[in-house]
Amino acid sequence: MAKQTMIPQQVLDEIARGEIRPLYVLMGEEPYYIDLISNTLIEMLLDETQKDFDLSVVYGKDVTIKDVVMLARQYPMMASKKVVCLREGQDCSDFEHLATYANQPNPNAVLIVNHKQGNLDRRKKYWADIEHAALVVESKKLYDNELPGWIQQFVLKRGGTIDQKSATLLADFIGNDLSRIMGEVDKLFVTMPAGQHAITPTLIERNIGISKEYNDFELLNAVVRKDILKANRIALHFSKNTRNYPFIKTLATLAYFFNNLMYYHYLTDKSQRAVAAELGVPFSIAKEYEMAAGHYNGLKTMRIIRWLREYDAMAKGVGARGAADGDYLRELLFRLMH
Repeated sequence: MAKQTMIPQQVLDEIARGEIRPLYVLMGEEPYYIDLISNTLIEMLLDETQKDFDLSVVYGKDVTIKDVVMLARQYPMMASKKVVCLREGQDCSDFEHLATYANQPNPNAVLIVNHKQGNLDRRKKYWADIEHAALVVESKKLYDNELPGWIQQFVLKRGGTIDQKSATLLADFIGNDLSRIMGEVDKLFVTMPAGQHAITPTLIERNIGISKEYNDFELLNAVVRKDILKANRIALHFSKNTRNYPFIKTLATLAYFFNNLMYYHYLTDKSQRAVAAELGVPFSIAKEYEMAAGHYNGLKTMRIIRWLREYDAMAKGVGARGAADGDYLRELLFRLMH
């Protein structure tokens, strides 16, 4: 049998079509999709009454894979499928038993194996059998630059809208935690005034406590425009609230933009549409690179990228001079904008 590997959304689409596999191995660093796929399968296959008889949810710290396989060999009592879900499977070690089961699964059961905090060890002998017989889903952490787009799509599926700035506000404040982002978005929908469907910076500031004035997005905006007064005002606020505004995250935001700006300088077609396509950014953001290019030529951009790497190393303790993060940030901004 050929390898069966899918990304999370492909599996969710397949489940929605009613196409169910006998064995799912859901693994990776991002727990959101592991939980979502597991819960979607359980709700799709069993009603509330059937769950009492034909659903077994067990945890890796309490069972072995051999125990789980024995549960999966059972036949359903009321539903068409017996459903077995192993949560926290990373606490188990005897996955050779799963490889044996994968080659001859129970056609009257659906076994869902969760393995969070990383993947199964692909170097092990059992991996080849599991990879070829099970449907394997690797749930990867999103990159920081992918978060605003993910938030916009999630809000759209919920029946609302959110612009790029508001999505970036949420991403910058919450970070790469999809479950928490989902919870905060749900909170915003609950507190949204009747008849309103758009999530705005004002709504976010009022209900989540994120400042629409002091954030990485606004700092970058000030740097792009060489608004020295605004950039230093934000930097001062950051230095007083380092827990909410970690220096290393601010560096990542700046590095992403200036690496893209370096690429922009070498584009032959600098139209907004071409820039958006080449850099993989929203159409509305593409014009920011045109503005930045007027302030930062190719040589200056190259220097900035080098400086950002130096400060990133210092933030991680390499070559650090013992200064506070706020001091590093203000020093960096001076070098950037002068």
